[in-house]
Amino acid sequence: MLFQLYGDPVLESAFSEDAVIQSWLDVEASLARALGDSGIIAAEQAEEIAAACTLDIVDRKRLWAETRIVGYPILPLVRMICAALPPDTAGYVHWGATTQDIMDTALVLQVTAAVSRLRELACGFGDALAVLTGRYRDTVMAGRTHGQQAVPTTFGAKCAVFLAQAGRDLLRLDQAGRAAAQVSLFGAGGTSAALGDSAPVVRLALAARLGLANTAVPWHVARDGLVDVGQTAAVASGTAVRFAREVADLARTEIGEVAEADGEYRGASSTMPQKANPVSAEAIIGLGVAGGAMAGALLRALEAGHERAAGEWQVEWQALPYVLRSAAGALRIAGQLARELRVFPERMRANLELDHGLVLAEAYMSRLAGVIGRDKAHELVYQASRQSREQGRPLARILAGLAEAGAFPAGVVSLVSPEDYVGRAGAVCDESLSAWRECRTAVPGVQAERSGE
Repeated sequence: MLFQLYGDPVLESAFSEDAVIQSWLDVEASLARALGDSGIIAAEQAEEIAAACTLDIVDRKRLWAETRIVGYPILPLVRMICAALPPDTAGYVHWGATTQDIMDTALVLQVTAAVSRLRELACGFGDALAVLTGRYRDTVMAGRTHGQQAVPTTFGAKCAVFLAQAGRDLLRLDQAGRAAAQVSLFGAGGTSAALGDSAPVVRLALAARLGLANTAVPWHVARDGLVDVGQTAAVASGTAVRFAREVADLARTEIGEVAEADGEYRGASSTMPQKANPVSAEAIIGLGVAGGAMAGALLRALEAGHERAAGEWQVEWQALPYVLRSAAGALRIAGQLARELRVFPERMRANLELDHGLVLAEAYMSRLAGVIGRDKAHELVYQASRQSREQGRPLARILAGLAEAGAFPAGVVSLVSPEDYVGRAGAVCDESLSAWRECRTAVPGVQAERSGE
């Protein structure tokens, strides 16, 4: 239900039954053409095989029934392709390949498409964060540590941290996707014995036809490339989850500094008419947490032994598509959430006054430290802060009274406003925006996803 409600349609389509079977057929067709390119079979035979590799020749019921018996789908699929061809041509279907060559190469094609989509979604999310970072660069709010008000910051600076993280996610996705985009054609034991001396030529031709990188070293049991893609996708969805949690927390009734998009019955409760629950944030958290948990299972695929896995590969069949689909859904909704986010600067400013100005305690301590030393200044402001809470009086007034009593020279501590103590928050925003532009330039040809606005 999670993917049906909140998944990304592009990723859902990419891992549909049709898409999976078609990807196997595409690799078989390209293998035939690569054999033709290499002179192993006639070009006419190669085209005959390729023409037969369509979904029309596949009996789904039979395919899955025989797969349960064999354990893998390629043998029954090859038989169906052969049945659609003349005997002399059918003998060259799947020539020199093993089941895992076809399935791995097909999976790489799907993963490549998935990573391309994830880059689009990551760009959409990052672009929306960039808008928030710039728009609220100087909007002062309470920075919070351990769930409590700490020192003033700006909402732009908060978003700038998310933006920098999104930029790193984008670069990692691009790098992991490129590294994993390798062809597999190494035969039963990884030695390419069936193709013999023609193996490198055929493999190169297959890679070229599919737009994949060639490699001379088999990776049937070396799954680090695909695991890296899954882990990277999970990290990117983790960024979306962190943003969603921030929105859900800041949207609490007691804080009320942001809110999700408004709408008739959006986030409504079946029994509490006043509710407007953060449903987008909740969906992101559900997708990201589930995907992250499944990403842990991918690590078990690294345990594959000898020249072919004994169960570890099957873990990957379930885990990798799940992680990629989860990440796509989380990033898609996160981008929409960031684009539609409602921000309330007045509430942010009001919340700074909730604790009698204690959010400026460090500011006062810093001013005093230059006169009486940091340790003494810390102790003095600490005690003043306790007194402020106990008496419900502003910290600034208590410090003024201490100055009058001779605790420190008068005039050292003057009234400070939150705007005076945001440090380099503006510079953080500027640097993060600049870094994001560099990330976007470093990953060319990506159109940011903006659907659902």
